[in-house]
Amino acid sequence: MTPVIYYILVAMGSFLAMEAVAWLAHKYLMHGLLWNLHADHHHKEEYGVLEHNDFFFLIFATPGIACLALGIYTTATYALYIGIGITAYGFCYFIVHDIFIHQRIKWLRNTNNRYLLGIRRAHKMHHKHLGKEHGECFGMLWVPLKYFRDKKNMAQ
Repeated sequence: MTPVIYYILVAMGSFLAMEAVAWLAHKYLMHGLLWNLHADHHHKEEYGVLEHNDFFFLIFATPGIACLALGIYTTATYALYIGIGITAYGFCYFIVHDIFIHQRIKWLRNTNNRYLLGIRRAHKMHHKHLGKEHGECFGMLWVPLKYFRDKKNMAQ
């Protein structure tokens, strides 16, 4: 395998692994030990431009930045591509979660795409629970198939 293909696979693997990291962190940290930072995200009150929940951006960006720096400033090239995968996932998370689902920027409002509608529906079910217990759908890009099946309710 050529080094270029190897590094592309490392970046793609890192991206995919971040979905598992995000799911675990959301379920066990955000809805657990760090609920005090995440709670405002589950309530309808307006907090201005930022929520306490937005501090998670710094928490999740730190490993990506560290890997990028390690890969750029040392001979650990693989770390650069791990950082690229983590950063790409963070960018997708921002687009899907903050822009598409929560409409923090009024863009990507209307879609008939079954996959995007399923993600939106699953996230809506996640926010149905206002407390930290009894939650569901902690992932972002990979949600249970049941949210893609009911076509008549997909637009909700």
